[in-house]
Amino acid sequence: MRIKGGDIVLIIVAILFPPLAVFLMTGCSCDLLINILLTVLGFIPGHLHAFWLIYKKIKAEEAYGPGGYKYTGSGVYAPVYAANPATAATEPQVGTYGTTGATVPPPVVDNKAAY
Repeated sequence: MRIKGGDIVLIIVAILFPPLAVFLMTGCSCDLLINILLTVLGFIPGHLHAFWLIYKKIKAEEAYGPGGYKYTGSGVYAPVYAANPATAATEPQVGTYGTTGATVPPPVVDNKAAY
């Protein structure tokens, strides 16, 4: 596991004030609210949560490369690129949280096979 300069800064910030480190990684998210509550309930749980999120970020950088991932919540990172760039435009896009419906096309039915 390779730790970069930015990760060291996040660790130092997490030691001083865990919610700030979580905010720098995830923005204004549910993880920030969880970390604030954990820090208020006890300073150590807030630290553990912040360090866990930093660890998950480092693992995502190893798996997807620098900048090749997107934070999706709950310590989960997803790649931002398609597995096969040649077919990226033709692959169906699956709806995500907050969408009104998935954009997956309906299945193609072969009517000739029924006769």
